[in-house]
Amino acid sequence: MKHFFSLMAALGLAACAGSQTPASASEPADASMPAVGAANPASVYCVQQGGKSEIRKNQDGSEYGVCILPDGKEVEEWAYYRANNGGNNK
Repeated sequence: MKHFFSLMAALGLAACAGSQTPASASEPADASMPAVGAANPASVYCVQQGGKSEIRKNQDGSEYGVCILPDGKEVEEWAYYRANNGGNNK
């Protein structure tokens, strides 16, 4: 039983002693590859409707999205999404 715990401890330490550099760090980033993660549905909906999505900052540093519609009207993205999409694209 002592040998089992010693072996497990050695394996645990060996696993922690692996390379500290991620494998992808040696490869340059490919700008043509899409970003990983889910897109903001309100921003996507804005663009699908012909608008332009723009992220703005409040004075406190928080961010919010604005949809600039084809007619020039500016609306808050999530309010526009909820009012017109009904949450159908979750």
